[in-house]
Amino acid sequence: MTTSPIKLTVEDNVATLTINRPKTLNALNTEVIDAFNIALDQIESDPEIRVVIFTGEGRAFIAGGDIADLNSRQGLDHYGQFAEDIHRLFRRIEVLDKPTIGAVNGYALGGGTELLLTLDIRLLSSQAMLGLPEINLGLFPGAGGTQRIIRQIPSCCARELMYLGDMISAEEAVRIGLANRVVPHDALLDEARVLAARLADKSPLVLKFLKRTLIDGADMPLSAALRHEQAMIGLVLDSRDAHEGCTAFLEKRPARFTGE
Repeated sequence: MTTSPIKLTVEDNVATLTINRPKTLNALNTEVIDAFNIALDQIESDPEIRVVIFTGEGRAFIAGGDIADLNSRQGLDHYGQFAEDIHRLFRRIEVLDKPTIGAVNGYALGGGTELLLTLDIRLLSSQAMLGLPEINLGLFPGAGGTQRIIRQIPSCCARELMYLGDMISAEEAVRIGLANRVVPHDALLDEARVLAARLADKSPLVLKFLKRTLIDGADMPLSAALRHEQAMIGLVLDSRDAHEGCTAFLEKRPARFTGE
């Protein structure tokens, strides 16, 4: 029986996606991409899932692309198809209408850092190491990394990471703005689950509209983004959850959000 390279578990409105190729340090290949998409189909179609945690099995989150697989690709059409698939997957994760949490348990190199750049909140194990080492293979980040990282951290830091290809510690990654915080290694998943539980208690509808507002507005001039925000908050104020939240505040009780 073949083991799927992606494990999906669901508990208390939280889905956990675990990259499960520990012998290859969870390297990305076409099989992993396909398994990711199958898991995301289930997550997107299940309204009970409100938050998604991404993590890895073993010593790595994702240690990059499968080098042997990449080296076998000689034709531009062949590699172009792989690039299309991974770009489509990472964008799908980035715009997922549910909050995402990265629980980086070890090496997040190349495609691992590029995946992290698509996630909403990023927790790093104290043992995590990040980097974009593609330059050392005569390549550069090609799964959206060049464009996302330059928009998320200072340009000089992004260029140093890509030009030199060095690994950095979890603490350094937080310092330059690649992640939220460092967590003791043995507490990583517990911390991610506590955070996910807090998010799952919020209105899934409002979180969806908030995430869309942030993603769409980032590609707009400020004047257009502000008008977009105005329209989106108008939609939110038409929801039952908004009025439940305000009523609960006035009645001094916890809000009970349903996503309506």
